[in-house]
Amino acid sequence: MDNKKQAAFQFVDDHREEMVSLWQEIVTIESGPHDKPGIDAVAARLKKVLDDEGAACRTVEFAKAGNMLIAEIGKNRTKSGVIFMGHMDTACPAGAITQRPFTIKDGIAYGPGVLDMKGGIVAFLYAIKALHAVGYDSRSIKVLLAGDEEVLHANSNAADVLIEESKGYLAAFNTETGFVDNGIVVGRKGVARLMLEVKGIAAHAGNDPENGRNAILEMAHKVIDVQNLTDWEKGVSFNVGVMQGGTTSTAVPDYAKIFIDVRYKDPDDLPGIIKQVKTAATRIYVAGTTTTVTFMDGIKPMKTTDGVKQLFELVKEAYEENGFGMPYAKYVGGGSDSAYTVLAGVPTVCAMGVKGGRNHSPEEYAIVETLFERAKLLIACVLKLDNE
Repeated sequence: MDNKKQAAFQFVDDHREEMVSLWQEIVTIESGPHDKPGIDAVAARLKKVLDDEGAACRTVEFAKAGNMLIAEIGKNRTKSGVIFMGHMDTACPAGAITQRPFTIKDGIAYGPGVLDMKGGIVAFLYAIKALHAVGYDSRSIKVLLAGDEEVLHANSNAADVLIEESKGYLAAFNTETGFVDNGIVVGRKGVARLMLEVKGIAAHAGNDPENGRNAILEMAHKVIDVQNLTDWEKGVSFNVGVMQGGTTSTAVPDYAKIFIDVRYKDPDDLPGIIKQVKTAATRIYVAGTTTTVTFMDGIKPMKTTDGVKQLFELVKEAYEENGFGMPYAKYVGGGSDSAYTVLAGVPTVCAMGVKGGRNHSPEEYAIVETLFERAKLLIACVLKLDNE
């Protein structure tokens, strides 16, 4: 092991308690999907950490979404820079921290957002600290932390900011949820959310049913039509996850709506997907009803480019050389902001954060030892980029 890497690894080992302390601190600051004050408080705390490392920090403020934190160390370094990225919001409901506070038991950490993805943020912050401590000065390091990833940037232009801020960088490491089986994500499906609404005619269910136009009945047909758009071979799936309508069983309902989640592989498929849903909406089963389709929000797919494959090979070598196990390239259905760095032309690997499971659930957990392991892996990858 070369001296610089050995010293950086030792820095991580010397600061284990400090790392866990920061992890606990930011998990304890609730930052659920709609908790802008909490997300912004996390951003302020992380800004302080980066300020202490001499980073040039700026905050992109949004009125209806958690703010975005951008920081850069060594902006004037000549070699192409490296990006560490993630998100500060969680998928946890308000009050979750009182029900399950940050706890460590038998080497496992529990708490809202402990895995997705506050542990990963701490890992890359201490990779930065360690590199700084050993005098690393080859490439600039940029930090991109979104505040509204869990809601797919519905109320901000964070996706555009991510693309613009990423252009020209050599590589990006997203410390999203790490997998216990050592999978490193090289591709993700995109997510599109649509709302379909049906308007009918209300009527008394006993005295005047023949003059009603049942919006729920019309919607029931459309639910089946939408679900049948799924194309497993193409990797496109449609899921009607929410259905709402009616006010009482004694009335013919004049309104119903559904929310549709679509997962897809190719960014270019989105216009066709929206067209498919709109075509399904034009079919009328209950005369006198009308249907509208609204595209709500989404996140683009992370494409598996040649650059992504090459970066994975570098990660794989660093993984094996340092005794962290045997990783493999993993493709998953869940979206992430890695999509946008790839769209900006930056090779990106995802799921580089702490390992664990059950994220987005009350049983979310993270393996504490992997907090230190992943910080070291990130260090090794950055140093290895200079040798490739």
